[in-house]
Amino acid sequence: MDDQVGALREALNRNEVLTDVLAGAAELRLPGWYLTAGCVFQTVWNVVTGRPAAEGILDYDLFYFDASDLSWESEDAVVRAGRARFGDTAVEIRNEARVHLWYEEKFGVPCPPYGSTEAAIDSFPSTTCCIGVRAEPDGRWRVYAPHGLSDAFGLVVRPNPVLAPRHVYETKTARWREQWPDLTVLPWPE
Repeated sequence: MDDQVGALREALNRNEVLTDVLAGAAELRLPGWYLTAGCVFQTVWNVVTGRPAAEGILDYDLFYFDASDLSWESEDAVVRAGRARFGDTAVEIRNEARVHLWYEEKFGVPCPPYGSTEAAIDSFPSTTCCIGVRAEPDGRWRVYAPHGLSDAFGLVVRPNPVLAPRHVYETKTARWREQWPDLTVLPWPE
């Protein structure tokens, strides 16, 4: 795993947008934050397949966890602070303590409240997506990857039927296959 984390850091450092977002996220000092999802594993896919590191990445997901205030206004204040720091970079900032308030309306299935940002990452529709990174004040990177990093480096997309419905997985993987045709996409379990 140590070798994989080193390879992950090397790959992510090739994406200048991602490293700027990591630095900016550290400046915001959000509780329990991670840069996660597509910007992480898609940067790896780009590096592995010889593409420009930021190619095809739609946005940069910055998750944090603050259960002390679940109001939209509180999250919006953080989003506005992020906009001031990141400018035109597409950074999606979300308080994962609030997800249960809107998830069912958006995805059609209820979501129990998360207890941490890590719990939110655990529920992504693909295990390959379940990677989060953050820069610690001492310069070290913290990596959260409950399913490891092998699938990301191996271009394998594996379903994670914990929460997200099948159609979410299939919609995402259809787009990913167009952008990264070398992917091996495993089917949703019956």
